Amino acid sequence: MRIKALHIAILLMIHSVGFAQLLPNLGGQRAGVSTLTFLKNDISPRSMALSGANLTLSADGFSSVHNPAAIAQASGMHFSISDLMMGAGIHQSHLAGTLPLESSTSAIGLNLNYFSTGAMKVRTEFQPEGTGELFYANQFAGGLAYSKLLSDRFSFGVNLKFIHERLAQYRNNTVAADLGFMYTTDLKDLKFGIVVQNFGGNSALRGDYLAVEFNRDSVSLDDYSVPTVFKLGASIKPIETDDQSLLFALQLEHPNDNSENMRLGLEYEYKKLLFVRVGYKLNVQGENLPTLGFGYRATVGRNTIMVNYGVNATQYLGNLHVFGIDLNLNTTKRDEKD
Repeated sequence: MRIKALHIAILLMIHSVGFAQLLPNLGGQRAGVSTLTFLKNDISPRSMALSGANLTLSADGFSSVHNPAAIAQASGMHFSISDLMMGAGIHQSHLAGTLPLESSTSAIGLNLNYFSTGAMKVRTEFQPEGTGELFYANQFAGGLAYSKLLSDRFSFGVNLKFIHERLAQYRNNTVAADLGFMYTTDLKDLKFGIVVQNFGGNSALRGDYLAVEFNRDSVSLDDYSVPTVFKLGASIKPIETDDQSLLFALQLEHPNDNSENMRLGLEYEYKKLLFVRVGYKLNVQGENLPTLGFGYRATVGRNTIMVNYGVNATQYLGNLHVFGIDLNLNTTKRDEKD
């Protein structure tokens, strides 16, 4: 039975790769057609190190963003915080928490995502060094997630988000949703996941400030869609002993504003203490080098703390670094004495 299930899993992965090759490469035509692209940035160091293959990872505080179906499978409460550094003073911070409900078959989560460029100078044709004024470009998303186990192996989840954007004198408010499913088998921790991320309508910046100056027309405020992505992924642990394990994750992504791409990730775990991760993206322009990262797990009383780091080398944005901490409350058992 297990051999048959393994064959089915391999065939599904091969089919996913083939399906990705059959889909038309419309990246050139679709690039730049969505707004609020900060929602696509990877704010989890574990996920970034695995090239974004995150749909079926074990639950933590970041799961409500990656796949809300996972938080129903979490043990105990999780609180996570991370900071993504993109250079030039640009930061994206993330704060999240998950809480199992009394039924133990469902859970809720809260996630806050904040992107900021910091203060920038107002410049004009005649004052290229700045007018003495400053402006800001900030984006924020706050989400409330709910997940439920429909069986001991299958769960679904939804994450509803309110999104706010500020660009100088302009504002934009909109909503979006993430919908996810996860199925776990009894074969080497084989998991399958499906997510529709950032599903929502069009929105536009609004404001009464129109810059009509030297040789310049009024600003055009058009509607654009949120960056919706359809994701299909799987993961398996081909090697797992008492001291070490190896996780392999594969993910296919179909965004509405770029070409289809594939994510591959490997995670080596030693004594549930040290983690080394590597990943690679296929068909993602400007990201031709592997992603890397590591993690360290410590126990404090009955609680555990995971400290993670991930780096992604890009051609246009340089090296992206993300640090994160995940606190898991009351999940480890006290040592029993004879």
